[in-house]
Amino acid sequence: MPLYETVMQEKPPVVLDIGTAYTKLGFAAEAYPRKIIPSEVILSVNGKTKNIFDYGDNLEFYDQIIEFFQTIFFKYLLVSPKERKIVIVENVFGQIIVRETLAKALFRHFEVSSVLYVPSHMIALSTLAIPHGVVIDMGYSETTVMPVYSGVQIMQAFQDQKFGGRVLHEEIKRQLLLEGVKEEYLTESVLEDIKVRACFVTKLQRAQDYLNNKPPQVPPGVDYPIADNEIITIPGKVRETAFEILFEENNDRDTLPHLIIKSILRCPLDVRRALTENIFVVGGSSIIMGLLPRLKEELQHLVANDKEYKEKLHGDITFKFHKTIGRPNIVNWLGGSLCGGTDLVNTRSLTKEAYIRLDRVPDWSCLDDNRMAG
Repeated sequence: MPLYETVMQEKPPVVLDIGTAYTKLGFAAEAYPRKIIPSEVILSVNGKTKNIFDYGDNLEFYDQIIEFFQTIFFKYLLVSPKERKIVIVENVFGQIIVRETLAKALFRHFEVSSVLYVPSHMIALSTLAIPHGVVIDMGYSETTVMPVYSGVQIMQAFQDQKFGGRVLHEEIKRQLLLEGVKEEYLTESVLEDIKVRACFVTKLQRAQDYLNNKPPQVPPGVDYPIADNEIITIPGKVRETAFEILFEENNDRDTLPHLIIKSILRCPLDVRRALTENIFVVGGSSIIMGLLPRLKEELQHLVANDKEYKEKLHGDITFKFHKTIGRPNIVNWLGGSLCGGTDLVNTRSLTKEAYIRLDRVPDWSCLDDNRMAG
């Protein structure tokens, strides 16, 4: 048989990264997702748009997932899901109801042949082809921190906090309302656009000056056009200070730099240096100018001035950051795409036959599944 016939007959797995705000979808072994769409469905009963994770009970969630998958397969990917392999990128600490509902919809309604769940942090690090690192995933609803060493996630060091796009949008909205901007103009899409196009993360020294009531020279404001020929002005102070919510000190020490250091300190002593030298920031909320330099400044400042951190992180510690391949918001999907192009999709996937027999998705937190694996 000619080689091209074999290639054409092989159906590439579908790769899905279903986030709270956006979903990336495409095929395995491709460099970019085919489409990035809001994680929403249009309800057939009233025509209203609704987030798929906004549901009242399990049945409602299942119905919304069915409609969402139908849009993905038949509108955007234009493929029949029957007997197709699926790769789903997920947070390893995600809700069980989500993975169970996804599997039920895919296996029982769409009759896919297999589903492979891959952990988002570990699969993101695979895009760099390195075995160690601290992966910071800044999503819409939360920011999560997961150390990975020798390709294994250090689960007890996992950290998370509500420092996501939603909180940043609320902060931008709060500051703009104080500046006299009408609330009706500040929709979610407008706030997201302002965040990405107008805001930036300032340097540590300038942030301290603002905190100590010694405001430096404020950057210029920018005009932002709204529908119906309306224009609002984004003041320079708002542009520069909106992201300070990630770095504001408090008694709980749960700022983003503290989360990273606390995560590293919960790892064994002999792996900490390798982790501090391989920090990887991904996610849609990380696409902001100045974030990585500020993070490095904050981390070095904490280690130099905090007695507890200085004692536990022995020696001279240098924090080093990796740049993403492509845009930070698609890194997790890209890792799933790479994984879907390997034999793992054949050897590690949950098959339709196994799911029908078990009637559930095996989970790492379940003792019965761990015994079976052993």
